[in-house]
Amino acid sequence: MILAEARRFLPDAVALRRSLHTWPETGLHVPDTQRRVLEALDGLGLDLRTGRRLSSVTATLDGGRDGPVILLRADMDALPVSEATGLDFASRVPGAMHACGHDAHMAMLVGAARLLAERRDELAGRVVFMFQPGEEGHHGARHMIDEGLLTGHGGEVGAAFALHVTPGLPSGSLWLRPGPQMAASDKLRIVVRGRGGHASSPHTACDPVPVACELVLALQTAVTRTVDVADPAVVTVGSLTAGSGTGIIPETVELAGTIRTLSRDTRVQVHEMVSRVAAGVAAAHGATAEVSIGTGYPVTRNDPAFTQFVLRTAAEVLGSGRVGVLPAPAMTAEDFSYVLDAVPGALAFLGACPPGLEPEQAPALHSCRADIDEDALAAGIACYAAVALHRLGTEGDGGAA
Repeated sequence: MILAEARRFLPDAVALRRSLHTWPETGLHVPDTQRRVLEALDGLGLDLRTGRRLSSVTATLDGGRDGPVILLRADMDALPVSEATGLDFASRVPGAMHACGHDAHMAMLVGAARLLAERRDELAGRVVFMFQPGEEGHHGARHMIDEGLLTGHGGEVGAAFALHVTPGLPSGSLWLRPGPQMAASDKLRIVVRGRGGHASSPHTACDPVPVACELVLALQTAVTRTVDVADPAVVTVGSLTAGSGTGIIPETVELAGTIRTLSRDTRVQVHEMVSRVAAGVAAAHGATAEVSIGTGYPVTRNDPAFTQFVLRTAAEVLGSGRVGVLPAPAMTAEDFSYVLDAVPGALAFLGACPPGLEPEQAPALHSCRADIDEDALAAGIACYAAVALHRLGTEGDGGAA
């Protein structure tokens, strides 16, 4: 069984994960992380390439016979979070932490590369291993695509697959769904502009603070009364900045937040709604509102046929009782969406609830206390490798997707 094969690589995967976890790097430029990945891939006979504008690694494994190309992805960057797990291998970099599981993703993909390299003669095609920095808001996948990620591997990439560990799911289980799996994410900024003055005489000013407060509530109401519940949206104001003293009415208030949607039409609709509501609420009080929306990641959309292929493959590897279809999309976002916009494929959640906890008790990803069950890495290695082996026609259903 491929899961038993994967377990041979588990000790090395755990060691690599811990090394990466101890020395996290953020953003598009992660040179130490890149070095560790390259060292881990050394000696496997892969065609290794590094990025020009970012610290990416692309490694291509040629199979024994010609055939299609499949891409497997792991992200590399950490978050600007100060770790509070108390782990022996906790981050030694102030203000940086692998709080989203990217250390595990890299370790699993290296393990899969080692497993597949041993079986290269069985592969009818090529496997591209994509190690991508800048997932946490820096559009790293788009930059890699711009640098030729999907071409130049003896053929264009025809399918793509990624895993994302999730402490809130049972360890070693795999979950995904056809269609939208994760949301589009856009950055929202609104500047409410009034007229400053003395706090003792608000009638002589145009106080933007209550206008901003009313706007936050108005946006929530507008979402529930504008957007179809079957195609949901989330508008969250996460920051409200105003004033410099208790006796001063400020000139401006700045609101910042996020817009999450699951379809292109609703995305456009919500953008228009936010601008309309902001202008209307401000005008009602004699103020103005300047709205700017920064376009973020698109919807992460799984190809239905490839999703069914992954579900069948994972059920063979892990057992049908450990594989499931998600009942609804998550409103989190992923820049693997850029890859899935270009080629058919899927992203799946790999359960990694830490030992001794129930999934609902596990600290969430992005928490300063986030952790995973390292034993789940074997399931991830096995699923990565099995998807490639099945896709390239050496096992199971002969690569049908």
